[in-house]
Amino acid sequence: MKVNIEIDCTPAEAREFMGLPDVEQANRIYIESVTKAMQGATNVEQMEEYARQLAPMGQMGMQMFQSFVEGVSKTAGAGSAKSKGSKS
Repeated sequence: MKVNIEIDCTPAEAREFMGLPDVEQANRIYIESVTKAMQGATNVEQMEEYARQLAPMGQMGMQMFQSFVEGVSKTAGAGSAKSKGSKS
């Protein structure tokens, strides 16, 4: 048996429902600081360097996030392959 439930709500309503914090103001401040830093960049290399410095945990954080996404993709692919092969 398969049951699908569709919920129509705004991102703010979803955060509140799941008990997650509202990070809108922190996000706005982060975006403003990145925008200001990028305005002073004169070439692509400078923009990349600013982005690395402003990103949470810099390059290491980006690598950890990429590893996480790749791991989830592999796990999801293996799970779907098992479920396709074991239909009853």
